[in-house]
Amino acid sequence: MFQRISAVAFAIAMLAATPALADTVKIGFNVPLTGFAAADGKSALTGAELAVEQANAEGGIDGKQIELVVYDDQASPKEAVPIAIKLIEKDGVKVAISGSYSGSTRAAAGVFQDAGIPYIAAYAVHPDITRAGNFVFRTSFVGEVQGRAGAKLIGGDMGKKRVVLITLKNDFGKSLANGFREAAGKFGIEIVNEYEYSIKDRQFGPIVSKVKSDAPDAIYASGYFFTAGPLVSQLRSGGIDVPVIGQEGYDSQKFIEIAGKASEGVIITTSLDRDSDAPETRDFIAAFEKKAGYKADMVAASGHTAAMVAIAALRKAGTEDPKAIRAAIAATSLKASTGTISFNELGEVRKDVQVQVVKGGEWHRHSIISDPDLLAPPSK
Repeated sequence: MFQRISAVAFAIAMLAATPALADTVKIGFNVPLTGFAAADGKSALTGAELAVEQANAEGGIDGKQIELVVYDDQASPKEAVPIAIKLIEKDGVKVAISGSYSGSTRAAAGVFQDAGIPYIAAYAVHPDITRAGNFVFRTSFVGEVQGRAGAKLIGGDMGKKRVVLITLKNDFGKSLANGFREAAGKFGIEIVNEYEYSIKDRQFGPIVSKVKSDAPDAIYASGYFFTAGPLVSQLRSGGIDVPVIGQEGYDSQKFIEIAGKASEGVIITTSLDRDSDAPETRDFIAAFEKKAGYKADMVAASGHTAAMVAIAALRKAGTEDPKAIRAAIAATSLKASTGTISFNELGEVRKDVQVQVVKGGEWHRHSIISDPDLLAPPSK
């Protein structure tokens, strides 16, 4: 008898909840909120939340409020797959975003593709992410594009020819190094040596000693703020004063806090120009810093951009049919804090690369790389 009453009560509760659920439009969001990538995850989520809040203040989508359905993937492929299944089967999302790293994004992309649900990678760089299929998009640079931009910056713009690569041994680092090697010859760069390190490494004494012996003109070093901070600090304390060029993984005030004075003069390729005159960028930076209480970074801007793309597509589609939403994403032309967003046939973004430099303890504009041929993303 108790079981029958409980079942009836449960059914009534579910029916009562249905109208409330129908009054929202759900966007899935997997993001690392615990573990080694939690700081990036927090920024990505806060950026996406800001976009949702802004859109809801404008009336949402056809009068319905937007709901961001968030799960912590710990930047782990093992966590990302069941989360993707849960977002599709339990939560019923018709579009989703990765605010996570390449490993987890690549794992989840196949699940969303198989289900025919559009999936947008906010900042993960591995080339195979969009190759999962035509329902997968990326609003930031594929790793190889950013690597080629690094080669142009060092060899073409700075005139440095003898370069040492220090490569983080994961999807992120390897993709960047591949792109750099691909373009190095075009800009007269000789890669003197390459040294790899693990994401767990914080002591770089052996690498510093070898780089010092190599006597390069510049160093191209991949990493995240929590690895790049100690690396740059130890390179400088080891007496190596040549330019260090990094990428978007450095793009956080936390890198400057960790590296301290050693961060001065470090240059990175990234998606966010702190000194931009574009109202989309200025407004995002001001709104994010008010909401978050700390300085905006590339990950935050990328989370905001990806959410804007999803929201714009939902509005344009006028339906929650995933095929119509996918078509709307593919046709995107949108001005965001990270630039004007449009996609090629593989779902890769086409936009300029922003170059930032640490000056006076803050990130500032160094230059912009606008070469459409060099920056052309893969199309197949």
